[in-house]
Amino acid sequence: MIKTVAIQGVKGSFHHIVSQEYFKKPVDVIECLTFDEVVESLISEKSDAVIMALENSIAGSIIPNYALINKFNLHVVGEHYLDIQHNLMALPNQKIEDIKEVYSHPMALLQCVDFFKEYPHIKLVEDKDTAEVAERIHKHQLKNVGAIASIMAADIFELDILAHSIQTIKHNETRFAIVKRQNSEIPENEINKASLKFETDHKRGSLAAILNVMSDCKLNLTKIQSLPIIETPWKYSFFVDVTFETYNDFSKAKSILKIMAQGMKILGEYKNAKL
Repeated sequence: MIKTVAIQGVKGSFHHIVSQEYFKKPVDVIECLTFDEVVESLISEKSDAVIMALENSIAGSIIPNYALINKFNLHVVGEHYLDIQHNLMALPNQKIEDIKEVYSHPMALLQCVDFFKEYPHIKLVEDKDTAEVAERIHKHQLKNVGAIASIMAADIFELDILAHSIQTIKHNETRFAIVKRQNSEIPENEINKASLKFETDHKRGSLAAILNVMSDCKLNLTKIQSLPIIETPWKYSFFVDVTFETYNDFSKAKSILKIMAQGMKILGEYKNAKL
């Protein structure tokens, strides 16, 4: 039973929102500034599970998090998609014209860059976390400073929202993974998605052959991401997500891929949240 969950960020962050939406029962939240700290809390058994953003529909994959899951042999046991709405906020009784600097996570700034083209007087500064900036503004009563964060963060830290939904692409989703030290206890008949990692040799058609096996076994490829292998220049690991109708199809593919692919690893078997 999951009682304690570690997140990157503070209360009011998007990871915090996921912790409230995903788990059926209330959980205690451990706030961490970095994903390295998040993973450390899991390895040291300070947390029962952690939440890690893996990809955004606008900005793409968060590659270092794939590497962390692989490096520490962690397991994805679930996923959650969150509609990301970025809001510009500041201390009460201020207008956008009063704001001189806006701090936020680089991903949030990237997703809102077009909005700020209309306000060239505002300096954009990269920071560690969206909600942590909102907390800092509240704690130190920082005037002329804005944050990009969730409505929950504005409520928690008593900030006024100066502009709602400022991201360039209004339909903006992030996929979060729920990660544990061990595989999930979900029954096989409920599993319809898996995350895999493997390597290929330098032979022509090696990756194509593996993808053909997935297709022949009725697996639907929903994600493929390459990551350089640091110890071996110009060789890559591939992180793949697949969905399937029956676990038997996946089990068949798994047995073949363990023979064909190098360094084959199952990173998680879980329910598909995007049906």
